[in-house]
Amino acid sequence: MRTVAFDGQMGASGDMILGALVGLGADPAVLEPVESALGVRYVIDSTVTNGIEATTVDVLLADEHDQTDTQDQRHTHDDHDHSHTHDDHDPAHLEGHDHTHAEGHGPHRSYTEVLEILESIPLSESVRETARGAFRRLGEAEAAVHGRSLEAIQFHEVGADDAIADIVGAALLFEELALERIVTTPLSVGGGDCEMSHGTYPVPGPAVLEIAEDAEWSISGGPVAAELLTPTGAALMAQVAEGLETLPALSVETVGYGAGTASFENRPNVLRATLGDGSRRLARDSITVLETNLDDAAPEVLGGLQETLTAAGARDVSILPVTMKKSRPGHLVKVICKPKDAERIAHRLALETGTLGIREHGAGHRWTAHRRFETVVLEIGDETHAVTVKIASTTDGEIYDISTEYDDAAAVARETGKPIVWIMHQAETLVEAECGEKEP
Repeated sequence: MRTVAFDGQMGASGDMILGALVGLGADPAVLEPVESALGVRYVIDSTVTNGIEATTVDVLLADEHDQTDTQDQRHTHDDHDHSHTHDDHDPAHLEGHDHTHAEGHGPHRSYTEVLEILESIPLSESVRETARGAFRRLGEAEAAVHGRSLEAIQFHEVGADDAIADIVGAALLFEELALERIVTTPLSVGGGDCEMSHGTYPVPGPAVLEIAEDAEWSISGGPVAAELLTPTGAALMAQVAEGLETLPALSVETVGYGAGTASFENRPNVLRATLGDGSRRLARDSITVLETNLDDAAPEVLGGLQETLTAAGARDVSILPVTMKKSRPGHLVKVICKPKDAERIAHRLALETGTLGIREHGAGHRWTAHRRFETVVLEIGDETHAVTVKIASTTDGEIYDISTEYDDAAAVARETGKPIVWIMHQAETLVEAECGEKEP
């Protein structure tokens, strides 16, 4: 499976994603439809940051670029001292240049106006859908932060020409690389404060947090006091990438680095992307296991542990009958969780059960399936019923299990009088027909 794995240790921005993809070998010629539609130019160069050669991508106004093309055709960050982080293009970045960035160029646009621009650019449907999805995430984040409807939102920085060029350009380069899977390790957000159109906010900004809430990847603070994950970078990653704790197993084909605009002591400000072939396997997930033995827990307490411990961050909770000292019946509670959550969950377990001791087994990791959910519609008599089906696959998409969500099947069975197993079989048959028969 052709896979790109991003290393999120220094966050991500629109121009860094573009740079990383070009660094992987994506052909910049595919960006021409955006240049023609928006009147901009992508100017690509390389720079060296903390000993790492990385690709830079700047979005310039076409007229300004054409006027200075003979003087400064290749743009580099090496000649400038950037005091800001890699926000999706900062006006301070213009100082000392003979040409003008597209940053902020164009009116503040509504979500609907941005969609109209996307429709006007000749793109494949997959590229258009990626761009639409990223802007929808941006719009929904802004709407949630400001307490307004999606249609009423006016984009500021992210509605300008350069942001559209970043998002559509990245979608084009993703397609050009013919990727089957895109993953990222946890994305660092940085720290300190960041300046936005509405004032000064702590890092990460409100929009980034809203986007991260619906993403498949996680975020982490640091490692520097600066803004590392921008709204545009977050929206693109949320749209295309699934999250992993560590880089997956890959037969490495090539590596690309996209450069940010700031310089940090002892930390290359780059987004690394690794392109390779991922073999069929389950995903590796870092975990630890908590255990405690109970000989006096009330049934009501045991029955509530699934809910309370899951709410505290547990990935799985098992309660097993055991024989304890003096042949007394008891229960073994086993909790699977992320190592960073272990202390909090252990505290919750002690409060809920009154246990005097909790053991931690450093299991290291577990192998997990990639899971996705699809809703199918069953026609029974004159009525239709929606049922959710869970699809389990390896990291390269090989489906090996399809199972109906029991609660959905039970609800339909109550309404129709049909057996639960029949409902489950019908739903799974529909999904198998859409996905192809699962392999043994």
